[in-house]
Amino acid sequence: MDSSELYHVKQQFVLGAYKTLVDLTLPDPNSPDFLPILIYQARSHIALNNPKAALQLVPADSENVALKAVATLAKFVAAEGTADKEALLEELRDLSVEIEGDDVEGSDRDKATVRVLAGTAFARAGELEEALETLGADSEDPEAVAVIVQIYLSINRPDLAKKEYERSKRWAEDDLLLQLIESLIGLATGKDGYHNPYTFYTEQLGNPSLSSPHVLTARGVTRILRNEFPEAQSDLQESLEQYKDDAEALAASAVASGLSSTKKGETDANELWARLTSEYPNHPSVVDLSQKSALFDEAMAKYTVPPLATATA
Repeated sequence: MDSSELYHVKQQFVLGAYKTLVDLTLPDPNSPDFLPILIYQARSHIALNNPKAALQLVPADSENVALKAVATLAKFVAAEGTADKEALLEELRDLSVEIEGDDVEGSDRDKATVRVLAGTAFARAGELEEALETLGADSEDPEAVAVIVQIYLSINRPDLAKKEYERSKRWAEDDLLLQLIESLIGLATGKDGYHNPYTFYTEQLGNPSLSSPHVLTARGVTRILRNEFPEAQSDLQESLEQYKDDAEALAASAVASGLSSTKKGETDANELWARLTSEYPNHPSVVDLSQKSALFDEAMAKYTVPPLATATA
């Protein structure tokens, strides 16, 4: 049974309140909550694209498998070369094997964390089958289920995502993460006019103890899908005011502005998109548009536009 402090930290992490968590004062090192809260804090730094700060938190000489995994994930996110990334993936593979043995430093919670972090790295590297295998087909860890669902949604298999969610309902109680998973599936499928995700995000934003640009962005995206463009722009603008380096909010804001059908919206969309391509050239939306533009140019090169016909007397 988690303490009230650890429970609160876990809820904040699930809802993407990463800035709140990185500013959190860690409990006493002798407290049983110290290690899991430190890991959530380090993971929050990684989520905010600050892996160096995460590495500064983790003791370099620790033999705890969860700490080793979070440090390796931070190094993986920071690495630029393919060879460096592959070497770090290999370290996570070794850790995933190590936790299956008896002679390992770490609790069952720590072992579950290793699987989630390794699965996350494999998914980021495009090794989806390996990610799913690492996370476990019959996992009863809500975090592992959340990553599995996101992988299935990323390959346009909402049917498998829903199947995984339904399976988890048999053993998980009314967990906040389970509600979030249901909302993610609702966003992907558009069920009932996106009512479930809209209600979920609105309820979370009504929590006075929560400050999460991530949830604001999620509701903004939901409002885009509901054709509520001014309301979406309002959410996304507030999200960017809380955390200006949120690439997802920036991308969604560009979309909302472009769909607003106004001259100002078109201008704002162009400015936001230019900022996104400049600051986040590897963002999936930027990469996808670049690839499609190249395909279009390639197709155009195969055809010659004939001269305009002219009238003859």
